[in-house]
Amino acid sequence: MPVRSMTGFGRGEAENAGRVWTVELRCVNNRFLDLKTKLPRGYLSIEERIRKKVSEFHQRGRVDLVVTVSGDFSDLLHVKVNLGLAENYKEALAKIANTFDLDDTVSASLLASYPEVMVREQDEEDIEQIWPFLEDALDKALANCTVMRGKEGDALVADLSDRLQFFTDTITTIEQSIPQLLETRQNNLKERLEKLLGNTEMDPMRLAQEVAVLADKTDVTEEIVRLRSHIQQFAAFLKENVAVGRKLDFLIQEFLREVNTMASKINDASIAHLTVDLKSELEKMREQVQNIE
Repeated sequence: MPVRSMTGFGRGEAENAGRVWTVELRCVNNRFLDLKTKLPRGYLSIEERIRKKVSEFHQRGRVDLVVTVSGDFSDLLHVKVNLGLAENYKEALAKIANTFDLDDTVSASLLASYPEVMVREQDEEDIEQIWPFLEDALDKALANCTVMRGKEGDALVADLSDRLQFFTDTITTIEQSIPQLLETRQNNLKERLEKLLGNTEMDPMRLAQEVAVLADKTDVTEEIVRLRSHIQQFAAFLKENVAVGRKLDFLIQEFLREVNTMASKINDASIAHLTVDLKSELEKMREQVQNIE
C-alpha cells in the first residue's frame, strides 16, 4: 500500500431483482479511524461486517458511509386486512341506516376505504440474501475511494519530497557557513581581549581556552548529524507501503527540536533567517503530513 491521503470519496452500486444498492463514503483526516454509518431500516445487523471491511482499507481518518436502496420492493409488500375494525365500521353504518331509515348498502370497497381497514406492509429484506450485492457496492466504493486517496497521496509525497530537499539544502548551507562564522567570532574575541588588555601581553593558553569554549558553544555537529538522519528516515518512510502518517508527524517534531537547539547555539543573524525558513518549511510539512494515513 503506497502512501495514501486520508481525504477521498468513493461510490459504488450493485443491482439485483429490480433493486439497486448504493454506497457512498467520504473520508477526511483524523488521528484514529472514526467510522460513521447511515443504513436503511433493517440493515443494522450488517453494520459490523461493513466496519470490518472498511477497516481493511482505512487505518485512520473520519469516514462517513451512507447506504441507500431503491427500486422494486413489490416482492416484499403485502396487504393486511383488519377484519375486526371492518366489522365495527359495518355495524356503525348499519346503526346509522336504522336510525335515519336509510338504505343499508355497505360494499367491500366502501369498508376498505376507511382508515386502517386495509394496510400495506413491507417485510424486511433477508440480510443474508442481499449481503453479496451490498458487499459488491461497498467494495466498489472502497476501491474508488482508494484510487482517489492514492492520487492525493502521490501529490503529497511529491510536495513533501520537494520540501525535504529544500530542508536538506538549507542544512548544508548552514553547515558550510559554520567555519566562517567561528573564524569571525574568534577574531572578534581576540580584538576584544586586546582592547581590554591594552599593552599587557596576551596569554596564548588563555586565548586558546576561550576559543575552545567559543567553538564548543557554536558546534552544532550533533544537531546536523541527527537532522540528516531524520531526513533519511523521512525519505524512507515516504517510500514504504504501510501507513506512515504517525511516524512522519513524530519526525517533524524531532526536526523542530533540533532546529531550535541549533538556532540557540549559533545565535547569528544571518543564520537565524535560515532557521526561520526551516521552521516555516516544517510547519508546511506538518500540515501536509496531517493528511497522510
